[in-house]
Amino acid sequence: MRLYVPATFDDLDALSVTSRGARWDVPARGAHAVTTALVETLPEEDVETHEYAAFLAAADASLVLVVGRGDAVPLRVVITVDVPDDAVTATGSRTVPSGVDVVAVPGTTVEAIHVDEPAAASDVRAALAAVDSADDAALEVLTERVGERDLLWYDATEVHEIPRSA
Repeated sequence: MRLYVPATFDDLDALSVTSRGARWDVPARGAHAVTTALVETLPEEDVETHEYAAFLAAADASLVLVVGRGDAVPLRVVITVDVPDDAVTATGSRTVPSGVDVVAVPGTTVEAIHVDEPAAASDVRAALAAVDSADDAALEVLTERVGERDLLWYDATEVHEIPRSA
C-alpha cells in the first residue's frame, strides 16, 4: 500500500541514503493512504485524485507535527513509501478519510520526498506564532496560506540536497 507519511526534517535524518535510493525504518505512526473511506468520499474522482487527496492530508498533518515541535525546521515534509497491506489499519473518519495507522516497518524503500520550498518557512513561522498567541483566526488564515503552497518533489537519492535553511 502506498503511504504518504507526514514528517519533519528529523525523519529525513533517519533515512539510509545511497546512490541507488533510500531506506527508512518506518516507525509506528499515523499516515495517509487511499482508503475505502477516501474513495467513498470522492466517488466521482480517479485514482490520481484520490492519491493527491491523501498526499495533501499528509502535508496538513506534517504542519501539525512542526507546530507541535518548536525546534523543528519550519517546513512541511511528506515521505512516500510502499508497505505491505497488513502493516496498515484504516482509521479514517469523515473529516480525515485517508487516515491510517502503520506498524513499524523496517528497511522500507523510500519512493519520494516532498518538502516545502524554503520561502514557505515565513508562513509556517507565522502559524507557529499564531498558535503561541492562541489567535485562532490568524492561525486559520495562515494554515490556508501554507496549504496553498506546493511541496517540491525530491527523489530519494536527493535527500542530502534538500535545502534545510529556512
